[in-house]
Parts: sequence; structure tokens; C-alpha cells
Amino acid sequence: MQNIIDRFLSYVTIDTQSDASSNTTPSTKKQWDLAHKLVAELKQIGMQEVTIDKHAYIMATLPSNCNFDVPTIGFIAHFDTTPDFSGTNVKPQIIKNYDGKDIVLNEEKNIILSPDYFDDLLLYKGKTIITTDGTTLLGADDKAGITEIVTAMEYLIQHPEIKHGTIRVGFTPDEEIGRGAHKFDVAKFGASWAYTMDGSQIGELEYENFNAAGAKITIQGKSVHPGYAKGKMINAIGIANEFMALLPQQEVPQHTTEREGFYHIHHINGSIEHAEIELIVRDHDKTNFEDRKLLLHTITKKLNSTYNDCITLEVNDQYYNMREKVEPVFHIVETAKNAMEAIGITPIIKPIRGGTDGSQLSYMGLPCPNIFAGGHNFHGKYEYVPVESMQKAVEVITKICELTAEQAS
Repeated sequence: MQNIIDRFLSYVTIDTQSDASSNTTPSTKKQWDLAHKLVAELKQIGMQEVTIDKHAYIMATLPSNCNFDVPTIGFIAHFDTTPDFSGTNVKPQIIKNYDGKDIVLNEEKNIILSPDYFDDLLLYKGKTIITTDGTTLLGADDKAGITEIVTAMEYLIQHPEIKHGTIRVGFTPDEEIGRGAHKFDVAKFGASWAYTMDGSQIGELEYENFNAAGAKITIQGKSVHPGYAKGKMINAIGIANEFMALLPQQEVPQHTTEREGFYHIHHINGSIEHAEIELIVRDHDKTNFEDRKLLLHTITKKLNSTYNDCITLEVNDQYYNMREKVEPVFHIVETAKNAMEAIGITPIIKPIRGGTDGSQLSYMGLPCPNIFAGGHNFHGKYEYVPVESMQKAVEVITKICELTAEQAS
């Protein structure tokens, strides 16, 4: 346990926040700080073929210790943290033998992590929990995943009696801004399949995710003196409101669950002369996904006919549901499921209401389901991770490696 805690803390105290406005890869220079540390650590524990490219993509190999052919498999995690909340000067707090009551994250600012609101906390009564100090995120997304992968590789190196094939590990930048797989060299990685360690609650195993698109609506208005505006003014703000009102009002994140899709407006700004709306479109079903994008075009056409073509719409697909690529090789999900059950974990197989690098990688030729990393409440000050969940994730990784070799034999 202490090894996992020390390793995890050494990662989360390094700021690796990514930046969607940047055109570089990685999007922030500070991601290199952890990247270089990881390269040194992988070499130190005995990994082979440790490489880092000009974009900070890290790969390493644990050679096979079998005298028969075993498929090469991989484990992947990302080292950036979200730009949604500060990752600077992270000060983790360790709560041992959690008593099931409120956790004071920050007494001065009266920030409380309470099971009355976050009832998942009660799953971890008696466990060791790592939290924030209430002023930053923690970074378990996905430094818990990195911790687990490095620790599992170290364990396998130290226990050669556990038979396994060739294992590849990969650590990526910029996953939080949707670019984690963009420059990932699947051919160089050389695995038949892989797993991202980027899920949440212990037991999660996911091979379905949203189909995703981003949209930007730009409205060009016309400003004239309001006293003499009749028949002349085109108020871009008002048209933006009309556009949003024509979207299904209940099909938003706060009113949907499981496989239900949504529209999510995440930015709006404007004046009479100019307004912009940015939103994302999500749906697990491909047909519904296409229908959602079509609705955006239909609303644009309707309002343009009223307001003299003042609206432009851009829609760009971001990623697709990896189920299509994973189902033909479903044994890789079964292996992960069997590994969990073998160490006493009940698998929670459910669709992701989001996306992972694994989605894009699956469409790039590397089928890649997602496994729990153990954290909760990602992207904010209430983030926490039970250390025991990270321990179990290490066990799952090592068991997958062992089962893959057994199946090949």
C-alpha cells in the first residue's frame, strides 16, 4: 500500500493540466515534467525499450517470460489533467480507516466532502482514502491509472514465476482535451489489443461509449439605435436564445442517464452584433447520433429563413462508440471480466457516458476497453481515490497478463 501511495503522490503533485487553446502536442510544457519522470522510473524498475517521442508519447516493454507464443497486450493511461479545474499546487490528504462521516477538505473555506451528497463514499468505510485540500483537483484521472500500470509492471518484474507474454505500456498527453490518441503510433506500440486504466469505481469495465460531436453556432447580428430599430436591428443574442429554445429541453446532461443521449451547451457569449454558442452532441446509438446532428442543421435552416442567413453552423465528429470495434474480439472483455472475478471483484459492465483514448484507439486498429482506476468525482475539488481500489487495479492488470498467457498455452 505504501508503495502505491508514495508513487501516486509523486505524480499528482506535478501539475500536468492540458490546454485546449494550444496547438502544440503536448498542449502545455509542464506535461513534460511528469513525462520525463515516468521515462526514468520505467527504466529504473527494469522495463525495456523505454521511449519518448517529440510529442511526449511514452512506450515501454516488459518482455515475455513464456517459451510459447502469447499475444502482445497493452495497458494505457494519460498523464494530463483537465483544464476544467486547477491542478496547480495539489496538496493531497490521506484519510486512514475512513469512518463514514463528513471529511473536512478545507476548514477555512468550509469545503466538505460528505457522504450525504457523495454517497459512494460509504462504499469505502474502513479504507484509506486520498482527497484534495479543497482548492484543486486531485489528478487521480488518470494518475491513478499510471500508478497502477507502473506498479503492476514492477510486480511482474519482481515475480518472474508469474508467466506472461510481451506487455506494452503507453502513457499519453492531452487526453482531457480529446487529443490523447491523435499522435499515438499504433503500429509502433505493436499490441494485439490493450486496456485503458481510466475508469472510476472499482469493478468498472467498459467497452461502449458515446458517439461524439462538437458544434459551433455563429450568429451575425446588426446593431442600430434601439429607438429606431424596427425592421432593421438583428439581435444576435436574441437569436441565440431562440436557437437554444428549439433544442429538446429535457435532453441535457442533468436529465439523462445510461444510454440516453444529450445536447450540452457549454459556452455562450455575444453582443447584438455577434454571438456564439458552443455545444457538444452525445449518443450511444449511431442513428440517434446522426439525427441529433441533423436537428442542428434543421434549426439553423429555420432561423436563417427568418433572419436572412445570419447563422453559420460547424459540426465536427470527435469520436465514435468503440463497441463496434470491440465486439468482434469480445474475448478481450471476457479476459478482463475473468481477471476481476478471480480476485474477488464483481465486474460492473456498463456504457461510458463520455469517451476515452480507447475509443479512438479502437478505430485506429487497437481494440481497447476501459478498466477502473478507482477514483471518484473527477475534474473538481471533491475528487478522491481509495488506495485499496488502486491495489485491486494492480491485481487486475497482473491477472489479465497471467490469464492471457494461460489461454495461449
